[in-house]
Amino acid sequence: MRVKSPVNIRIRKGDRVRVLSGKDKGREGTVMRVLRDSNRVIVDGVNRAKRHQRATRATMQGGIIDKDMPVHASSVAIVCPQCGPTRIGMRIDDQGLKTRICRKCGGEL
Repeated sequence: MRVKSPVNIRIRKGDRVRVLSGKDKGREGTVMRVLRDSNRVIVDGVNRAKRHQRATRATMQGGIIDKDMPVHASSVAIVCPQCGPTRIGMRIDDQGLKTRICRKCGGEL
């Protein structure tokens, strides 16, 4: 069986993103975690699932909790403060540092 190598994800923790497809299409949230090996991200308040949690020593109270599940990185777009959801480009400045830019307006993300 062939194992796929992880893809370079340009979305980072703390980014504001909008969901492009699926049951939560159009919703916005911040990225809580990036799962590079499976090319997925966990967005706060998006793709929630009910989890039946047993009461343990760590969590004293059991019950049904809402858990944020990962969504594929290709189904979210970063939100530019000036122009809305956009793709991410890269620019190398004079010192050789890479910065992420908005593909629509050219502004720095």
